[in-house]
Amino acid sequence: MPIENAPTLTVNKSPPDAGQSVVATGIWQVHALAECGKIKSLGATLAEFKDDAAASWDLSQIASLDHIGAQMFWNAWGKARPARLLLADRQEELFERIEAAGKLQPPRTPRDRLTWVMKLGMTMLSFFEHMGGFIGLIGQVTQDLGRFIRHPRTGPWREISANIYHAGFQALGITALVGFLIGVVLSYLSAQQLRSYGGDVFLVDLLGMSIIRELGPLLAAILVAGRSGSSITAQLGVMRVTEELDAMLVMGISHGYRLIMPKVIALAISMPLLVVWTDTMALIGGILAAKVELHMSARYFIQELPDAVPFANYIIGLLKGCVFGVLIALVSCHFGLRIKPDTESLGHGTTTSVVTAITVVILADAVFAIIFSGVGFP
Repeated sequence: MPIENAPTLTVNKSPPDAGQSVVATGIWQVHALAECGKIKSLGATLAEFKDDAAASWDLSQIASLDHIGAQMFWNAWGKARPARLLLADRQEELFERIEAAGKLQPPRTPRDRLTWVMKLGMTMLSFFEHMGGFIGLIGQVTQDLGRFIRHPRTGPWREISANIYHAGFQALGITALVGFLIGVVLSYLSAQQLRSYGGDVFLVDLLGMSIIRELGPLLAAILVAGRSGSSITAQLGVMRVTEELDAMLVMGISHGYRLIMPKVIALAISMPLLVVWTDTMALIGGILAAKVELHMSARYFIQELPDAVPFANYIIGLLKGCVFGVLIALVSCHFGLRIKPDTESLGHGTTTSVVTAITVVILADAVFAIIFSGVGFP
C-alpha cells in the first residue's frame, strides 16, 4: 500500500555540459523513510551523484525535512553544499546547523610535556605528603590513646569490641585455611629434600622456626591487610562520600577518637591472637604432611618442637603481630580519610591502601629480621 507523500527523487536528464537535475519531493523524515522502506534505495540513488559536481538540486518541493533526511543529502554532496542548490527558507537553517557541526574539530589531547625528572619530583612530593599525613595520624592516635587512658569509662568500648569481632573473629576461617595449606606444602616439600640427605629429624626445626618466626605473622598480616584493611578504607571512604565524616565534625565528634583509635587498638589485640591461630593451623598441617611423607608421629613432633624453637621466637612472632596490626590499621585509616567524595576515588583509594599496607608489612618484617638477627636461635 503506497504511503502518502512518500519520499521520492526525480532525476531529469540534461545536456552533458549542464549536468543532471535532481528534484526531491515528499516527506523526508525518519518515520516516513522507515515506513516506506526506501532508505537503502534512496541512499544508493543519492550515492550516484556523489562525484557529480555539475548536478543541480531542488529541495524546495519537499513537504517536511528533518535532520536524518538532511544528513542523507549532506553525505551525498560530499559534506559540502553543491554549486547549484535550491532550498526552501525553512530548510536553510537546518543545513546551516549541519554545516556548522561539520566544522567542529575534535578536542586535542594535551601533550604530556612532563619529563621524567618532573614526574620523579612529583612522585617524591606525593610521597613526602603522605609521610607527613601519616606521621600526623600517628600523633593524633597517640593523643587519643592518652585521653582514653585518662578517662577509660568514656572510651569507645563498643567500637573496639565490634572491630575485634570483624577484624579478628571473622578472619579465623581464612587464616586457618591458608595456614593449614602452607604448613602442608612446606612440610611436604621439605620432607622430600631432607629425606635425600637423611635429615628427617630436622623437619621439626625447619617447620617450627619458619612458621613461628616468619611465615605465621607474615601470612596473618597479609590476609588481614587484604581483608580487614580494605574494609576499613572502604568504610571511611563511604562515610566521606555520604558526608557522615562532616556530620561528625559538626556534632563535635572526633574522627580519631571514635573511628581511628578503636581500629588501631582492635587490630593490635587481634593480630597476635591471629598469629597464634595461624601458627597452630600451619603446624597441624605440617604434622599431617610429615606423618604421611616421613611417617613421623605427631607425639614426636610436639615433643621436639620446644627444643627446636626457643621461646624468644614466640615473643618475636607476637610482637610482629602487634606491630603489623597497628601499621595495617594506620595505613588503612590514612588512605580512607584521604578519599574524595566520588566513587572513582573510593576504588582507587581502597586498592592503594591494600597495596601500601602489604608493602609496609613486608618492610617492617625485614626490619624485624635485621634487629633480631641474633635472637631466638638455638
